[in-house]
Amino acid sequence: MIEVRELHKHFGGFHAVDGASLRIETGSITGLIGPNGAGKTTLFNVIAGVLPPTRGTVIMDGEDITGLPPHVLFSKGLLRTFQIAHEFHSMTCRENLMMVPAGQSGETLWNTWFGRRRIAEEERALRAKADEVLDFLTISHLADHPAGKISGGQKKLLELGRTMMVDAKIVFLDEVGAGVNRTLLNTIGDAIIRLNKERGYTFCVIEHDMDFIGRLCDPVIVMAEGHVLAQGTIDQIKSNEQVIEAYLGTGLKNKGKLEAGASA
Repeated sequence: MIEVRELHKHFGGFHAVDGASLRIETGSITGLIGPNGAGKTTLFNVIAGVLPPTRGTVIMDGEDITGLPPHVLFSKGLLRTFQIAHEFHSMTCRENLMMVPAGQSGETLWNTWFGRRRIAEEERALRAKADEVLDFLTISHLADHPAGKISGGQKKLLELGRTMMVDAKIVFLDEVGAGVNRTLLNTIGDAIIRLNKERGYTFCVIEHDMDFIGRLCDPVIVMAEGHVLAQGTIDQIKSNEQVIEAYLGTGLKNKGKLEAGASA
């Protein structure tokens, strides 16, 4: 689905992404982990067209999409969410979903005058789709609540729901568990798994919660200092010496040595 080749993003003398290369396979839930400052979110921003790369290439389904703006990538089925959920706070949860699809008839002045029937038919279909999405995410009870007044975890679910209102091919989730309680995080995880298995979504997930990553993701890619350090299953990543040094911490490594010494 996605291939990143020798991608660089520099901010002056700071190399936030420094020659990263990786592949995200179609139909996978790929985890992207690494210490703070490793370049994960910057990599997402470059792939999703929020930031232009300094150099390097991004390929999607065999097409070079390097530097294309977010609205063009949106139309190709590449979507992303953010660490802090973005919602239209005064609109209801249902309305937040209904406004997602592009090219709606009601967006043109001509149709508001002469195409009211078409607009009404579209809105009925969008409302039905939004209600289906809310039900899928188990938040149908929030349909008429202002989106700005629901919890942080519910906002993350709503943001995931927005990706369901269009034909998404791949969704980049940036710290979907940040500030979310364990119960809602499990609900979000269940929704991601169902979207992957039942609807064929491909996901790439940035997350610091290793239990969440271990439950959802295979493979797991580790970034450090702007480049890819390792890739493998969660068990392979946890036992990788370079990853332990760079991310999981020397404390875990030393603990393992102490346990080995005690058993000897």
